[in-house]
Amino acid sequence: MAAKPQVRNAPDAGSAPDDREKHPVDETLPPIKMLTSGLQHVAAMYAGVVAPPLIVGAAVGLSGTELTFLTGASLFTAGLATFLQTLGVWKIGARLPFVNGVTFAGVAPMLAIIDTTKDKADALPVIFGAIIVAGLLGFIAAPWFSRLVRFFPPVVTGSVITLIGVSLLPVAFGWAQGPNPAADDYGSTTYLSLAGITLVVVLLLRRFTRGFLKQVAVLVGLVIGTLIAIPFGVTDFSPVTEADIVGFPTPFHFGAPQFALAAIISMCVVMLVSMTESTADMLALGEIVDRPADEKTIAAGLRADTLGSALSPLFNGFMCSAFAQNIGLVAMTRIRSRFVVAAGGGFLVLMGLSPVAASLISVVPRPVLGGAGVVLFGSVAASGIQTLVKAGLEKDNNVLIVAVSLAVGIIPITKPEFYHAFPETAKIILDSGISTGCVAAVLLNIVFNHLGRRRDDDEVTAPMEPGEEISETRTAKAAHVH
Repeated sequence: MAAKPQVRNAPDAGSAPDDREKHPVDETLPPIKMLTSGLQHVAAMYAGVVAPPLIVGAAVGLSGTELTFLTGASLFTAGLATFLQTLGVWKIGARLPFVNGVTFAGVAPMLAIIDTTKDKADALPVIFGAIIVAGLLGFIAAPWFSRLVRFFPPVVTGSVITLIGVSLLPVAFGWAQGPNPAADDYGSTTYLSLAGITLVVVLLLRRFTRGFLKQVAVLVGLVIGTLIAIPFGVTDFSPVTEADIVGFPTPFHFGAPQFALAAIISMCVVMLVSMTESTADMLALGEIVDRPADEKTIAAGLRADTLGSALSPLFNGFMCSAFAQNIGLVAMTRIRSRFVVAAGGGFLVLMGLSPVAASLISVVPRPVLGGAGVVLFGSVAASGIQTLVKAGLEKDNNVLIVAVSLAVGIIPITKPEFYHAFPETAKIILDSGISTGCVAAVLLNIVFNHLGRRRDDDEVTAPMEPGEEISETRTAKAAHVH
């Protein structure tokens, strides 16, 4: 049957003709729906934005007030980066419904930088200096990087994303044990019970609720866990009472940026990982909203990510990247307007300008954060595994890439002193499993899948049970291959 030609109806009287021709991505919604949908995007990613500054701030030893300031700065800079990505300026911004915020990929390398910095007061300036350089280099490289996507197939990105989640899980476990590792009650049944209750609440909400409540399950879990913790005397409300209603992230509040070569190299690797993730996210979101991301769109989106990251330290923020969980929200709600996400960016900016709002997360006890962190960080690892499912693991080459890159990346987690004999500058990079795992995955992918003749027929045979003898079929196949 021949397809009927599509006839565009004449616009009704009083309506704007160009509104009918707009792509759903460029549509503006009624104010109430715009604001509520934007707030939902903020709720879906709020825990992900505040987690990195909490981790880094605690490692540096910041006070509750300073931790509140750092959290507010991350919210503020996430809003600015979201504006860049959704609204766009010149050739900057993918102009897709992207929410940008602090990337998890930078947490482990930043912790490594803190551990190797003698004076903890210099740790944040060193981190900020490294992010500025990495962001500027990434901005320059964005057009060329958009052409190198073939070197970052699912086997590479999946390995890296999995390592991000696995590397952060120990942080959640540490939170679950309590706020002070030196205290006598560290790891007590009280703390672990609070973490377990919070985890169960989040799981129940995800299992038995729907729509908006399901999307904000982590946030609701944090609230319920905090309320349950009050009778145990582990909830501190002083950050809220001491915070101002209105404030502004003072530029370079923690000191002028410092530029250390090893830290810069480490954050450049993180930038590479972040750009890889953002590229994958843009490709996925483009399909969801029916506006496929071409090379030009990817380059513009990467410029927004990298410029947002370079400007973020000015206001005491960290490296920014696209948030994958919000892509899932777009797919679920089918609300494709980029202006909805821009409204979410506005909420982030306003929260960053209100220390009281930013301080609310500081009230949440560490064990409660630990329980929610298991879901949050575990979900990152699960996302990596989902990506690896698409990586063609029926090929021996890809199995080897995943196996070795994961092994290299897990070394700093399982054996923290493994690189103790190396110089301190080298340890900043080596102690980050994400950085070393990413480098290993990229290099192995080039060696096995790009150099020379690809052996696509090298398929993995069914795994043997313990004690199973090698069959004649296996032997014959191996002889044929080799």
